[in-house]
Amino acid sequence: MAPGIKKTRVLVVDDSALARSLLGEIINRQSDMECVGAASDPLVARKMIRDINPDVLTLDVEMPRMDGIDFLGKLMRLRPMPVVMVSTLTERGAEVTLRALELGAVDFVAKPKIGLADGIRALETDITDKIRIAAAAHVRRAPPVASLPPAGATSTAAAAPRSIGRLSTEKIIFIGASTGGTEATRELLMQLPADSPAVMITQHMPPGFTTSYAKRLDGLCRISVKEAIDGERVLPGHAYVAPGGMHLSVERSGANYIARVRDGDPVNRHKPSVEVLFRSAARVVGPNALGVMLTGMGADGALAMKEMREAGSYNLVQDEASCVVYGMPREAVAAGAAHEVLPLLQIAPQLIARLRQTGGVAMHRV
Repeated sequence: MAPGIKKTRVLVVDDSALARSLLGEIINRQSDMECVGAASDPLVARKMIRDINPDVLTLDVEMPRMDGIDFLGKLMRLRPMPVVMVSTLTERGAEVTLRALELGAVDFVAKPKIGLADGIRALETDITDKIRIAAAAHVRRAPPVASLPPAGATSTAAAAPRSIGRLSTEKIIFIGASTGGTEATRELLMQLPADSPAVMITQHMPPGFTTSYAKRLDGLCRISVKEAIDGERVLPGHAYVAPGGMHLSVERSGANYIARVRDGDPVNRHKPSVEVLFRSAARVVGPNALGVMLTGMGADGALAMKEMREAGSYNLVQDEASCVVYGMPREAVAAGAAHEVLPLLQIAPQLIARLRQTGGVAMHRV
């Protein structure tokens, strides 16, 4: 690393001495970051944050004395900073991790329950990449506890229009997202009415987490949300999430659209890949597609979104100010794929307006 370039200073918080040691070694092997401290629980971490003022925190989910989620909630309200969660590959680990993302964590790494040392070493690139992304992310202050989504209806969902009106069942909305996208997608879907066109979603997420994610969204939204199953019919009023570790695309079967879920090599280093979904949208759905690119690192899906535009799709891209990471949206704009660049909360209303215009229904207030 060139002299004078500031290293990213990382504080590791984990109740496992082995995990703290391994994470510290991985971080210190990088030329652009250093582990400036390690805490065994959130109470120790609280003092170290005040004394050391790190740039990024890695935070274990389950710890003694104070739960990692309770600590994160307090931290993001009082002193927002970039946090990468270190969670376990369990159902509870997935649910708690999704809660952490709601509270403002930038991203997460899933560590194995057994074979911890080998597992963490195998994740070195993933861990360090996510620390780099977190260091540059737009961190938001956690909302007050009362405004966080409960298990049922929310104010955002209540504010959504109850109906779009008469639409062609040929319409499909395609969403691509990565870092910060779990919450951005939730915000968008909660604004859609129950008679929305079908929605197909590729969110960069590892196996074991998308089932809990889809279930969480299903409990919050007017539309039904589920993990996509290979060969199932794609229906209006439903959203289909690409399973972690599998590619999602759309195909035609007679008069119907069907979901295709397939294994395969990573595309743009990702599986699922937005490129795979968007390319199928361009090929199969064409002018009946609406594309949405949300927050995320890298360029996955940008060129395929341009293919969608060339095939007649109407494309909306999230703006920089509302992104956690303005990577994928920036690349989509640079590729000439975007018709409109909008703040996150304006994307769903604009989708609805566009659908009413192109669905043969006069615009009106609901």
